[in-house]
Amino acid sequence: MQVTFFSTKPYDRQFFVQVNQEFGHRLTFLEPHLSEHTAVLAKGQEAVCIFVNDLADAKVLEVLAAQGVKLIALRCAGFNNVHLQKAAELGLQVVRVPAYSPYAVAEHTVALILTLNRKTHRAYNRVKEGNFSLNGLMGFDLHGRTAGLIGLGKIGLATARILKGFGCRVLGYDVARHQEADAIGVEFSDLDTLYQESDIISLHCPLTPQTYHLINEASIAKMKKGVMLINTSRGATIDAKAVIKGLKSEQIAYLGLDVYEEEGDLFFEDLSDRVIQDDVFMRLLSFNNVLITGHQAFFTADALQAIARVTLQNITDFEQGRELQNQVLP
Repeated sequence: MQVTFFSTKPYDRQFFVQVNQEFGHRLTFLEPHLSEHTAVLAKGQEAVCIFVNDLADAKVLEVLAAQGVKLIALRCAGFNNVHLQKAAELGLQVVRVPAYSPYAVAEHTVALILTLNRKTHRAYNRVKEGNFSLNGLMGFDLHGRTAGLIGLGKIGLATARILKGFGCRVLGYDVARHQEADAIGVEFSDLDTLYQESDIISLHCPLTPQTYHLINEASIAKMKKGVMLINTSRGATIDAKAVIKGLKSEQIAYLGLDVYEEEGDLFFEDLSDRVIQDDVFMRLLSFNNVLITGHQAFFTADALQAIARVTLQNITDFEQGRELQNQVLP
């Protein structure tokens, strides 16, 4: 099949070209995001492959369908950036990569927790300058602390296993109860209890109308004073302005983010020679108890290999008329 990739970086090309030797698709790699203005670049293509910050709203899908596109292949797990109802109306099939490497995201989650707690990023900079003072670097034992996980899919469960290994009590909230969570020793909880009892709260839920700004002024007020808040799921699950208020009041003592609601204009690009215009994001960066990474939790060689393989298999299944195991329906 002819496939146009949007939002591609050198590492995308590297892994997809390598894995595509087994599949034989004709791949075209484009750097721009998919939008109403760039959708015309897919003219004559049978499929487009998009990533987390590409936009596939109703207008974009209409343009793609008019260009002859039949398949939207997401090379990620989330699908909140695709208007699924419109896709169905236009006869466009949508597939995704539901589980590429839950370990990659779970391990990055714990890396944020450990770094914020033990302040290793600050210690590293101090030591480079010959400053070996320990003032301001005190952390706490994870052993015996309570971690609350919102979302118990594959990533949430992988995070739970790691935290249980540290000796944490793990509370979990999800819309469905998983037997695997019981086996790990996760205590199922409602959200209010999780907010009230957790020393660490980590988000692992998809972005849906129900989870949009799940973390807001009301939910933050229910949390323990001095809570650590981690988000490696989707940026819009957190109301950033409410979180800033929580940081200023010291209700939130630690914040670790790998995602941000308005990240589409920031992440995956080198903006080091520009003035960033997002005042909310810059305010977050001003706190010394905030650690932000640029949507890199998924970024391991293992995950990229799996993403390429599953994506290309999805495309092959569509081309050959097989059942789409990873299809996303309205």
